[in-house]
Amino acid sequence: MQRNIYLSLLHLEPQPGQEKATPVPDSILKAALVQRACEDIKRILAIRSAKQPLGQLLQRGSVGDELWQRLLRAEKEIEAELKDVVEEVGYLWEVCFSSLTTVQANALATNWGQTIFQSANEMVNNATLREKVAELQAKGKADREWWDKERASIKSKFMQELDEDKPAESSKGTASRGVNSDEDAVFVEGGGPASAGSKGGTKKKKAKK
Repeated sequence: MQRNIYLSLLHLEPQPGQEKATPVPDSILKAALVQRACEDIKRILAIRSAKQPLGQLLQRGSVGDELWQRLLRAEKEIEAELKDVVEEVGYLWEVCFSSLTTVQANALATNWGQTIFQSANEMVNNATLREKVAELQAKGKADREWWDKERASIKSKFMQELDEDKPAESSKGTASRGVNSDEDAVFVEGGGPASAGSKGGTKKKKAKK
Protein backbone atom coordinates (compact mmCIF):
# COMPACT_ATOMS: atom_id res chain seq x y z
CA MET A 1 0.00 0.00 0.00
CA GLN A 2 2.63 2.53 1.08
CA ARG A 3 4.89 1.38 -1.73
CA ASN A 4 2.19 2.21 -4.29
CA ILE A 5 1.61 5.61 -2.68
CA TYR A 6 5.30 6.43 -2.81
CA LEU A 7 5.64 5.37 -6.44
CA SER A 8 2.53 7.31 -7.45
CA LEU A 9 3.95 10.45 -5.83
CA LEU A 10 7.36 9.88 -7.40
CA HIS A 11 5.98 9.34 -10.90
CA LEU A 12 3.11 11.79 -10.76
CA GLU A 13 1.49 12.30 -14.16
CA PRO A 14 0.59 15.78 -15.41
CA GLN A 15 -2.97 17.00 -15.20
CA PRO A 16 -4.97 17.49 -18.43
CA GLY A 17 -3.76 20.67 -20.13
CA GLN A 18 -0.35 20.60 -18.41
CA GLU A 19 2.88 19.70 -20.12
CA LYS A 20 4.62 18.70 -16.90
CA ALA A 21 3.29 17.43 -13.63
CA THR A 22 3.50 19.62 -10.58
CA PRO A 23 6.62 18.54 -8.68
CA VAL A 24 5.98 16.92 -5.33
CA PRO A 25 7.83 18.58 -2.44
CA ASP A 26 10.88 16.71 -1.22
CA SER A 27 9.55 16.53 2.33
CA ILE A 28 6.46 14.67 1.13
CA LEU A 29 8.55 12.18 -0.84
CA LYS A 30 10.76 11.57 2.19
CA ALA A 31 7.74 11.12 4.44
CA ALA A 32 6.18 8.69 1.96
CA LEU A 33 9.40 6.69 1.83
CA VAL A 34 9.59 6.54 5.63
CA GLN A 35 5.98 5.34 5.76
CA ARG A 36 6.90 2.68 3.22
CA ALA A 37 9.76 1.59 5.49
CA CYS A 38 7.35 1.48 8.45
CA GLU A 39 5.05 -0.84 6.54
CA ASP A 40 8.03 -3.06 5.74
CA ILE A 41 8.95 -3.22 9.42
CA LYS A 42 5.41 -4.33 10.29
CA ARG A 43 5.60 -7.05 7.64
CA ILE A 44 8.95 -8.24 9.00
CA LEU A 45 7.56 -8.45 12.54
CA ALA A 46 4.50 -10.34 11.33
CA ILE A 47 6.62 -12.86 9.41
CA ARG A 48 8.98 -13.39 12.35
CA SER A 49 6.13 -13.92 14.80
CA ALA A 50 4.45 -16.43 12.48
CA LYS A 51 7.52 -18.39 11.37
CA GLN A 52 8.24 -20.35 14.57
CA PRO A 53 4.62 -21.41 15.31
CA LEU A 54 4.12 -22.32 11.66
CA GLY A 55 7.30 -24.44 11.71
CA GLN A 56 6.04 -26.32 14.76
CA LEU A 57 2.68 -26.94 13.11
CA LEU A 58 4.48 -28.15 9.98
CA GLN A 59 6.52 -30.65 12.02
CA ARG A 60 3.35 -32.00 13.63
CA GLY A 61 1.67 -32.29 10.25
CA SER A 62 -1.08 -29.84 11.19
CA VAL A 63 -0.43 -27.68 8.10
CA GLY A 64 0.74 -28.45 4.62
CA ASP A 65 4.04 -27.57 3.01
CA GLU A 66 2.32 -25.09 0.71
CA LEU A 67 1.70 -22.68 3.58
CA TRP A 68 5.33 -22.92 4.64
CA GLN A 69 6.48 -22.16 1.08
CA ARG A 70 4.24 -19.11 1.02
CA LEU A 71 5.94 -17.85 4.18
CA LEU A 72 9.38 -18.37 2.64
CA ARG A 73 8.29 -16.48 -0.48
CA ALA A 74 7.05 -13.64 1.72
CA GLU A 75 10.47 -13.52 3.39
CA LYS A 76 12.21 -13.24 0.01
CA GLU A 77 9.77 -10.55 -1.09
CA ILE A 78 10.39 -8.45 2.01
CA GLU A 79 14.15 -8.81 1.57
CA ALA A 80 13.84 -7.50 -1.99
CA GLU A 81 11.58 -4.70 -0.73
CA LEU A 82 14.18 -3.61 1.83
CA LYS A 83 16.87 -3.45 -0.85
CA ASP A 84 14.49 -1.46 -3.05
CA VAL A 85 13.89 1.04 -0.25
CA VAL A 86 17.62 1.54 0.20
CA GLU A 87 17.99 2.13 -3.54
CA GLU A 88 15.08 4.58 -3.46
CA VAL A 89 16.88 6.43 -0.69
CA GLY A 90 19.87 6.91 -2.99
CA TYR A 91 17.65 7.99 -5.88
CA LEU A 92 15.69 10.37 -3.68
CA TRP A 93 18.83 12.00 -2.33
CA GLU A 94 20.20 12.39 -5.83
CA VAL A 95 16.95 14.03 -7.00
CA CYS A 96 16.55 16.25 -3.96
CA PHE A 97 20.20 17.35 -3.95
CA SER A 98 20.99 17.55 -7.62
CA SER A 99 23.78 20.04 -6.92
CA LEU A 100 25.75 17.34 -5.12
CA THR A 101 28.05 14.99 -6.91
CA THR A 102 27.13 11.35 -7.26
CA VAL A 103 29.74 10.37 -4.66
CA GLN A 104 28.37 12.86 -2.12
CA ALA A 105 24.79 11.83 -2.79
CA ASN A 106 25.69 8.16 -2.42
CA ALA A 107 27.49 8.86 0.85
CA LEU A 108 24.46 10.66 2.27
CA ALA A 109 22.17 7.97 0.91
CA THR A 110 24.25 5.26 2.58
CA ASN A 111 23.95 6.97 5.95
CA TRP A 112 20.23 7.54 5.60
CA GLY A 113 19.75 4.06 4.20
CA GLN A 114 21.19 2.69 7.44
CA THR A 115 19.09 4.91 9.68
CA ILE A 116 15.77 4.97 7.81
CA PHE A 117 14.81 1.52 9.10
CA GLN A 118 15.90 2.44 12.60
CA SER A 119 13.65 5.48 12.45
CA ALA A 120 10.84 3.40 10.97
CA ASN A 121 11.24 0.80 13.73
CA GLU A 122 11.05 3.50 16.41
CA MET A 123 7.93 4.94 14.77
CA VAL A 124 6.26 1.52 14.65
CA ASN A 125 7.12 0.82 18.30
CA ASN A 126 5.84 4.25 19.30
CA ALA A 127 2.58 3.71 17.41
CA THR A 128 2.15 0.27 18.99
CA LEU A 129 2.77 1.72 22.44
CA ARG A 130 0.20 4.46 21.88
CA GLU A 131 -2.35 1.88 20.76
CA LYS A 132 -1.75 -0.19 23.90
CA VAL A 133 -2.03 2.89 26.13
CA ALA A 134 -5.27 3.92 24.43
CA GLU A 135 -6.61 0.37 24.82
CA LEU A 136 -5.71 0.32 28.53
CA GLN A 137 -7.31 3.72 29.06
CA ALA A 138 -10.50 2.60 27.34
CA LYS A 139 -10.52 -0.61 29.40
CA GLY A 140 -9.88 1.35 32.59
CA LYS A 141 -12.78 3.66 31.82
CA ALA A 142 -15.08 0.69 31.20
CA ASP A 143 -13.91 -0.97 34.42
CA ARG A 144 -14.49 2.26 36.33
CA GLU A 145 -18.05 2.53 35.03
CA TRP A 146 -18.70 -1.11 35.92
CA TRP A 147 -17.34 -0.61 39.45
CA ASP A 148 -19.44 2.52 39.99
CA LYS A 149 -22.57 0.59 39.01
CA GLU A 150 -21.57 -2.37 41.20
CA ARG A 151 -20.85 -0.12 44.17
CA ALA A 152 -24.20 1.64 43.78
CA SER A 153 -25.95 -1.74 43.61
CA ILE A 154 -24.18 -2.99 46.74
CA LYS A 155 -25.01 0.21 48.59
CA SER A 156 -28.66 -0.02 47.55
CA LYS A 157 -28.91 -3.63 48.75
CA PHE A 158 -27.22 -2.77 52.04
CA MET A 159 -29.57 0.13 52.72
CA GLN A 160 -32.54 -2.09 51.86
CA GLU A 161 -31.37 -4.70 54.39
CA LEU A 162 -31.03 -1.99 57.04
CA ASP A 163 -34.56 -0.79 56.36
CA GLU A 164 -35.86 -4.36 56.71
CA ASP A 165 -34.04 -4.85 60.05
CA LYS A 166 -35.43 -1.68 61.68
CA PRO A 167 -39.07 -2.96 62.16
CA ALA A 168 -37.76 -6.21 63.67
CA GLU A 169 -35.60 -4.30 66.16
CA SER A 170 -38.49 -2.00 67.12
CA SER A 171 -40.82 -5.00 67.71
CA LYS A 172 -38.15 -6.66 69.87
CA GLY A 173 -37.82 -3.46 71.92
CA THR A 174 -41.59 -3.30 72.48
CA ALA A 175 -41.71 -6.92 73.59
CA SER A 176 -38.81 -6.44 76.03
CA ARG A 177 -40.50 -3.42 77.56
CA GLY A 178 -43.67 -5.49 78.05
CA VAL A 179 -41.74 -8.22 79.85
CA ASN A 180 -40.04 -5.72 82.14
CA SER A 181 -43.40 -4.19 83.13
CA ASP A 182 -44.79 -7.65 83.99
CA GLU A 183 -41.77 -8.42 86.16
CA ASP A 184 -42.22 -5.13 88.02
CA ALA A 185 -45.84 -5.99 88.66
CA VAL A 186 -44.92 -9.41 90.04
CA PHE A 187 -42.29 -7.85 92.26
CA VAL A 188 -44.83 -5.40 93.74
CA GLU A 189 -47.34 -8.12 94.29
CA GLY A 190 -44.67 -10.30 95.89
CA GLY A 191 -43.85 -7.55 98.37
CA GLY A 192 -47.44 -7.61 99.80
CA PRO A 193 -47.27 -10.85 101.78
CA ALA A 194 -43.92 -9.91 103.25
CA SER A 195 -45.30 -6.69 104.63
CA ALA A 196 -48.38 -8.52 105.87
CA GLY A 197 -46.22 -11.06 107.63
CA SER A 198 -44.28 -8.36 109.37
CA LYS A 199 -47.53 -6.83 110.68
CA GLY A 200 -48.69 -10.18 111.96
CA GLY A 201 -45.44 -10.65 113.87
CA THR A 202 -45.96 -7.33 115.60
CA LYS A 203 -49.40 -8.36 116.77
CA LYS A 204 -48.08 -11.62 118.24
CA LYS A 205 -45.43 -9.78 120.26
CA LYS A 206 -48.06 -7.50 121.74
CA ALA A 207 -50.20 -10.51 122.76
CA LYS A 208 -47.34 -12.10 124.70
CA LYS A 209 -47.04 -9.00 126.84
